[in-house]
Parts: sequence; C-alpha cells; structure tokens
Amino acid sequence: MTDAVPSTQTLTARYGTRYRWLLLFSVMVGVMASIMSSTIVNVAIPGLSHHFTLGQERAQWVSSGFMVAMTVSMLTTPWLLARYGYRRTYVGTMVLLLAGGITGGVANHFPLVLAARVAEGLAAGVVQPIPAIIILRAFEPHEQGRASGIFGMGVVLAPAIGPSIGGVLVDLFGWRSIFFMVVPFCLASIWLAYRFVPVTAPGGATAARGAALDWGGVALGTVGTLCLLNGLVELRGDAPLQAAALLAGAGLAFGAFVAWQRRVAAAGGAPLMNLALFHHRQFAMGSVVAFIYGTALFGSTYLLPVYMQVGLQLSASHVGTILLPAGIVLAFAIALVGRLADRQPTWLLVSIGLALLALSFALMLVLRLDSAIWLLAVFAVIGRIGLGFILPSLNLGAMRPLEKPLIPQGASAINFLRMLGGAAGVSLCAIVLEWRLAAHGDSLANPATSAARLAAFDEVFALLAALCALAMCAAWQLKEKPGA
Repeated sequence: MTDAVPSTQTLTARYGTRYRWLLLFSVMVGVMASIMSSTIVNVAIPGLSHHFTLGQERAQWVSSGFMVAMTVSMLTTPWLLARYGYRRTYVGTMVLLLAGGITGGVANHFPLVLAARVAEGLAAGVVQPIPAIIILRAFEPHEQGRASGIFGMGVVLAPAIGPSIGGVLVDLFGWRSIFFMVVPFCLASIWLAYRFVPVTAPGGATAARGAALDWGGVALGTVGTLCLLNGLVELRGDAPLQAAALLAGAGLAFGAFVAWQRRVAAAGGAPLMNLALFHHRQFAMGSVVAFIYGTALFGSTYLLPVYMQVGLQLSASHVGTILLPAGIVLAFAIALVGRLADRQPTWLLVSIGLALLALSFALMLVLRLDSAIWLLAVFAVIGRIGLGFILPSLNLGAMRPLEKPLIPQGASAINFLRMLGGAAGVSLCAIVLEWRLAAHGDSLANPATSAARLAAFDEVFALLAALCALAMCAAWQLKEKPGA
C-alpha cells in the first residue's frame, strides 16, 4: 500500500489518535445524506401525488421503492468493501446518491422519479452498515458507546432539521426542491472521503478479494422483498388470491434464500448473509428486535406526516416545525445514552426505548380535532427519546458477542432485517390506514377531515404501539448469560 492510496495505518500515523474520529465523521456525513433522502421525501408526497395525479398506492412507492432498494443492497456491503475497498465503495455510493437526487429533482415523468429513488436507495443501503463496522473495529469497547452516541447525534440532526427546511421548501418552491437537499451533503462527503477514508479500514474483508458476488442471493432477496411488498399492497385491493400468491411467493423466496446461503457456505463460497451469525443468541434476538422496530419506526415515519397533513389539515411547513423539537431532543438523547451504553446493560436501554416508543404511539389516541398542537409535539418528543435509547444500544448489544471477522456481515445483516421490517412497515401502515378509513366510511380523497378519519389513524397508531411492546419481549433476550 503506497502513500498515494493511503492505508489505515498511514492515515493513523499522519493524524494520530484523532484519526478514528475523523474517519467516523467522514462517513457520518454520507449517512446523513442517505437518511435524509429516505425520510424527507415524505413531506413532499402530497405535492408529488398532485403533480403526477397519483393514487395513494402509486405515491407510496416513492417511499417503499427506496426501501426495497436500500434493504437488498445492504447485504452487498461486505463484498463491495472486500472487492473495491472502503474509499472506492464509499465514494461510489455518494456519486450514485448525488445522481439520484439531481435526476429526481429535474424529472418530468413519475417513472423517472421512481428510478431516481431506487438509485438513492441502492446507495443508502450500501453506505449505512459501514459506520457500525468502523465503531466496533476502530474503537475500544469502553469507547464504542460514546462513538455510537456521537455518530447517532450527528446523523439525526440533519433529518431533524431537514423536514422543517423541507416543509418550507415545498411550500415555497414545490416538491422538486426536496430532491436537491442531498446535493451539498454528497459533495462534502466525497471531499472528506478523499482525505480521511482509506482503501482498507477497520473491519477488514470478510470475503476473498477475488470471490464473486452471490448473485443468486441478491436475486432471491430482491424477489422475496418485492413479493412481500406487492402482496401487502394487493391486500387492500379486490384480488385476495393475487395477494395470497404474492405473499406465498415471498415466503418461498426467503426460504430459498436461506437454503441458497447454506449451499454457498458449504461450497466454500462467500454467501450474501452468513447464517453462522444467528448461532449467537444475542445477535439472533437483536435481529428480531431490529425487524419489529424497523416496522414500527419506518411505518410511523410515513404515517406521521400523512396524519398531520391529511388528518389534522396542517401545512407541510407546520409538519416540519412540529417535528423539529423532537428531532433536536433525539440528537441529544442519543449522545447521552451512547455514554450510558458503555456502562449499562444494552438490553435494559433497548427495553426502555421500546417502552417509550410504544407510549408515544399510544398517546396519539388521545388527540382530537380541537387538541392543542403542543400535545402533538410533546408526544413526538417522547417517541424520539425512546429512539435515543434504542439507536446506540441495539447494534452494540447484538454485535459485541460476534467474532471480529463476522462484524461486517453482522452489520449488514442486522441493517437488512431492520430495513426489511421498515419496507414492510411503510406498506403495512398504508394498507391498514386505507382499510380502517373504509371501515369508518371515509377516504384520503375526501378533502374534509373528520372524527371518523382520526379514529382510523388512531387504530394504526395502536397497532404500532403493540408492535413495540412485542419487540420488548425479544429485547429482554439481549441479556448476557451468567458466566458468558
């Protein structure tokens, strides 16, 4: 390795002990851009739907199409890092994210907007496991919680401020302006990458450099995810047999995926997901928590803006303003809990977080048309404090027991399962909302809000609260066994 293409050791010698923090900050900027591209578009969905004359089902694919692409691409991160190195992989994802943002902003046809969202999702999926790998390999165990907290604080600040700025931009300049918000973050991340991201980084490679990508695993994972989401969408229509066939296809595809991974591993290849990860009880239980938590989190990320704009008739700028205090509280909660994660049991912190998240969803049921707006802001803050307990603690609790060579695979797998839950959660909330609106004799097409419409939203929030309570059962299994 030459100084022209610096290694981790070269950069550490150049910048000293602070290098690991500079590296973490560099990838943090890229993850900020990817998360912002994931969440901020929800503010623009009503305007985008009106511009392209989209129904709720097609508009939902702006979010869920991103989620499908991000979910599947996460599993390719260990292979890409091994094949192309950290710098080229990271810069490549930022270029793809930048291209997706610009394309989506100038597109005049909805299929092109959707293609841009898929490109952004592919980039976001590859980049998101990288920070967990760096934290678990570059930092000492007593620093990992602090690093997770600082990283989490930085990552959530941009999305916290983003919806507020995004809401104003939508009101002033229309939905296209939302896509361009990732551009400065992508440009900054590329510049930082060429300064601080090495070709090799803490975490190393989990596959031989010449190993081929497990395309069979990619294909089966993609088919399973698409069948799952389309099956959930068809549940709201008049084709129950088609919905059942798609959901059965999803089950078969995921079953075939597991069998294929075992076959690849037995043949000495590099499987997309190393099933040996799930021999560790804490990782297996952490994966269950991640899936359910992802369903509730991303489902609510889709549901809250729709609830405030369609249910409470608030403007896009009001939505961002109401969510801003919660986002700022989340940033500081993550930093605080990150320090606690170095001293307190992670299972306890995750359980507290899930309880607060469930409480925030349950409290939404008390809101009525004449309720004070500050109540909505307070309930959102409670939920974000809950997220602050979960985000720095879950990955650490699930992956600390793993052997070091398994950490890159573990980071990709747990993020894959969280995003698979998230992709399903967006569809699930849309389906249940439409179903309950019909049961109450209302629809989102109705321009006037009503108590019946709020009742339908309340039932979806109750479902999310129940999912968080269910995840707490698995969170208790993150406890380390005595003597382990």
